[in-house]
Amino acid sequence: MLGLVLLAGPVAPTTAVAAEAVPSPTVEEQRLDRAVPREILERSGFDAVTQRFTRALGAARSYAEARKVVVREGSGLWRRAVDRAQGRGPAGGDLSRDDDRPLYWARLGMTREVRTWEPSFGLTEVQRSALLGELERTSRGHDAVRYPAGQKLKRVLLTGFDPFTLDRDIRISNPSGASALALDGTVIETAKGPARVETVVFPVRWQDFTDQTVERALRPYLKKVDLFTTVSQGRVGRFDVERTNGAWRGGFPDNDTIGVTGTVPVSDPASQPQWTTTTLPYKAIVDADTGRFPVYDNTSVTEIPAGGTDAVVRPDGPTAGSTARAGGGGNYLSNEIAYRVTLLRDRLGLHDVLPGGHVHTPVLEFGAGNTDPATGAVTDPGFVRNRLDIIAQVRAIVSVAVGA
Repeated sequence: MLGLVLLAGPVAPTTAVAAEAVPSPTVEEQRLDRAVPREILERSGFDAVTQRFTRALGAARSYAEARKVVVREGSGLWRRAVDRAQGRGPAGGDLSRDDDRPLYWARLGMTREVRTWEPSFGLTEVQRSALLGELERTSRGHDAVRYPAGQKLKRVLLTGFDPFTLDRDIRISNPSGASALALDGTVIETAKGPARVETVVFPVRWQDFTDQTVERALRPYLKKVDLFTTVSQGRVGRFDVERTNGAWRGGFPDNDTIGVTGTVPVSDPASQPQWTTTTLPYKAIVDADTGRFPVYDNTSVTEIPAGGTDAVVRPDGPTAGSTARAGGGGNYLSNEIAYRVTLLRDRLGLHDVLPGGHVHTPVLEFGAGNTDPATGAVTDPGFVRNRLDIIAQVRAIVSVAVGA
C-alpha cells in the first residue's frame, strides 16, 4: 500500500499534485483469473454476484453512496451463501450446496473490484481501506450475529476459515468454513436443551490478525454466549480438541504468500501469557460417539524450556516458565485464533464460566482418483461426502459440548 504523502513547509506546490495510484490486486485476488475459481463461480451461480456488485458500485456518485453499496452487497453475499448451504432458494448450478468455495471466490471478486476501482469523484487511501474493511466484515457475517432474547436457548458462537494452501491445490475447500455456513442461525438439540448457533468466518492472512480483526469481531459476544469454539482444518482422518494454544507465529505463508514469525501481537503485551488453555469439555467430546472420524484430546506442544535455547516437543503440555513455539494446533493461524479468543476470554474474566477453545477438523480430501491438482475435477462424490460428514460431526461435537 502506498504511504501518505506529507507536504512540508508553507510554500504551495507550483505543479499539479498527482492522483493517488490505484492499488493492484493482491496475490489472493489474482488467483481469480485461473480456470478453477471461474468454474466454481459459474457452477454455483455466484459469478453473477461480482457482476451485480460492479454495476452497483459503478453507479455510486459519492463515497457515502459507495459505502452503502458495499455494506448492502457484502451482507447480501453472506446471506446468499448461508441460504444456499442450508437449502433455501435456488442452488444456482450443479455444485453441491454444502460448498464453501463460492463465498470465498465471490468475495475476492468484490474486494478486487473495490481495490482497483477508479470513481470519477476520487477515492483516498483511507476511504478505499474503509470500504474494503466494510466488505470483509459484512461478507463474513461479523455484523450478522443475532441471538434471541430470553433464557430458553443456549447461545453458541462458532468460527470458520477461508480455504488456504491454494498454490498447492486451488480446488481446496475448508470444512470449517463450510460448517460455519451450514450451522449459522440454526438451533441444535443438546442435553441442556436447544442451542442457537451463530457463526462468522475469518481470512487466512497474518495482517488481518495483527490488526486484531478477531478481537473486534468477537469481543461484543463473548459475555453473551454459553459456549464458543473456533474451528479449522487440521490433520488427516481425525478431529482434535486442542488443549493448549501458544503465543508464537511459525511463519507458514498465508493466502497472500506472506509468512510471519514471532510472538503473537496482542494489546498489552506486558501481560501476555505464553500459553492459554481450552475450557471446552474435552473429555466428554472425546468420549462421545459424534461421527465417523475419531476425536482426540491433543495435549502436545512445542516449547523452549525455561533456561533453555532449543525447542522440544512436550506430549503432555507446557512446563513452567517455558516459551511457546507451537500449541497443540501448531503455530499457524488456527493456533493463533484459538490463542487470541481464549486470551480474550481470560482478560474478560470468563475463564471459569465460559467453555471455549479450538477444534481441528480432518483434512477435507478429494475422492479416490481425483487427487491430482493439475488435472482433477473441482468436486466429486467422495469429496462431497467427506465434507458433509465433517459438517455433521462438527454439529454433533457442539451438541455434546453444550450438553456437558
